[in-house]
Amino acid sequence: MKSGASAASPTAAKGFKFGSSRLLALAQQLRVYKPPLYSPFDEAEAMRGYKESTRKSISHVGFQESMAPVRFRPKKAAVLICLFEGDDGDLRVILTKRSSTLSTHSGEVSLPGGKAEEHDKDDGITATREAEEEIGLDPSLVDVVAFLEPFLSQHLLRVIPVIGILWDRKAFNPTPNPAEVEAVFDAPFEMFLKDENRRSEEFEWMGENHLVHFFDYKTGDSDYVIWGLTARILIRAATVVYQRPPAFIEQKPNLKYSKMLKALANLHESCENGRLLGHVP
Repeated sequence: MKSGASAASPTAAKGFKFGSSRLLALAQQLRVYKPPLYSPFDEAEAMRGYKESTRKSISHVGFQESMAPVRFRPKKAAVLICLFEGDDGDLRVILTKRSSTLSTHSGEVSLPGGKAEEHDKDDGITATREAEEEIGLDPSLVDVVAFLEPFLSQHLLRVIPVIGILWDRKAFNPTPNPAEVEAVFDAPFEMFLKDENRRSEEFEWMGENHLVHFFDYKTGDSDYVIWGLTARILIRAATVVYQRPPAFIEQKPNLKYSKMLKALANLHESCENGRLLGHVP
């Protein structure tokens, strides 16, 4: 994974059209962003947790990869956080509603993206290739400017959020692949830092209470609920872009990593035995 995007101007490398001064400033800010390198537990505890087992399973909450055991090697995936400037000058993000015919996460809101292929040179290629396959977004229209820290999905995928800027929104005519995507829409990006139209539910996992966030969004005659890992990634991305924390408690602080490591170890073993397959939620 790249730690940051190229420092070149948007017109230098690909010939992108100049956007507003705000969008240009954002691109410059994000090009120098580097994901934090930290681990909330020491290696000894990680190895102890890896060797133990549990029958519990991971929920839709999603984790930063730094919380996983050092020997944990999930499959890679990437999602595209494609930002553009709306008619009112606000930042907006492109989202999809997954097809109701899919076997997993059918009908749920998702970011464009999917699993990495062997020939993908980096996570930006994975995210933009998948976006083209799913919604017809030409990769040449997307200026990849930043990579966030990895998340672990419900199905043990190492998901890299890739932030890209769509300088010319009018050049993109959504053509969703009906086998994968039911609808393409966009939402105000700042909503993922606000407490409006947001709710959360607590659930118990590994003896601890955790929060899952739900954002209700209506556009036209359609109502969408953005939740789970997609919501967590968008909260994190909005925090980076706007350089401020959300106006709500993002997650319960009393997470016990040793218990989580046991769950990850057990799920990793199940995955290696071929019992778990899944798609990026």
